[in-house]
Amino acid sequence: MQANAALLKDANKVLAQTSRTFIIPISHLGAGLQEAVTAGYLSMRAIDEIEDHEKLPREDKISLLLSIASLLKTDYVEEEFTSLLQPYNKDLPEVSLRLTDWIKLAPTQTKEVICRYTSTMSQGMAEWVSKNWNIQNKEDLDDYTYYVAGLVGVMLSDLWTMYGERDVAKEQSVAFGRGLQLVNIISNRAEDSERGVNFHPPGWNFDEMLAYARQNLEIAEDYTSRIKLDPIYNFCKIPLALAHGTLDAIVAGKSKLNRIAVLKIVSGAVR
Repeated sequence: MQANAALLKDANKVLAQTSRTFIIPISHLGAGLQEAVTAGYLSMRAIDEIEDHEKLPREDKISLLLSIASLLKTDYVEEEFTSLLQPYNKDLPEVSLRLTDWIKLAPTQTKEVICRYTSTMSQGMAEWVSKNWNIQNKEDLDDYTYYVAGLVGVMLSDLWTMYGERDVAKEQSVAFGRGLQLVNIISNRAEDSERGVNFHPPGWNFDEMLAYARQNLEIAEDYTSRIKLDPIYNFCKIPLALAHGTLDAIVAGKSKLNRIAVLKIVSGAVR
């Protein structure tokens, strides 16, 4: 128990370094569920950092992501991950190199769920790296956002059910992750363009992407409104409120929300 508490404290430090969106809502969750969500988020962030790495060769990304996807489907031993990641110790961030620690943090009954969805995400990410993130139409955008974010919503829905939430609209959970990802795509378009990536389907302008993000966030709001348990409701509502606020700021010509705006949004979102 003491070792797990130490690992959670360590995980929270890494979480603070990697996520501005989820660090606050995770703190609203109770014991057990907090460890599970932290483990799931960091596991998925671990592979996301590989997919997004600016200097790692494409072939290395694909190989790593496929190998991780395969290992997570098995009763792997930690040494297999150590051996796989060792050549990249100087290139990958801590969150990626410590993937097995995040899985250790997960409560026993949640490990299979977290490993299964992280494996599926890793496989999908590898496919999109091999395509060089070439988005040709709305179907491509939906497929990409499903693998990098929609699966987060699906995994969370399973965790909510395991921890007592009885009214989970799992069919809407993809929109929860997808809506947040679309806001990121809109926010980061200039940075993505600098590295030669464009997630907007051909012919889609800012207004079309904005409307699609708002459409998914509306579905995510309906998903959240059905949740009865306050800690889980707050977890979902906070990032959605921040996403709406970010879009409003961008429309108003601001690059991002300031700290005062974030605190105001968060305090107004919790139930």
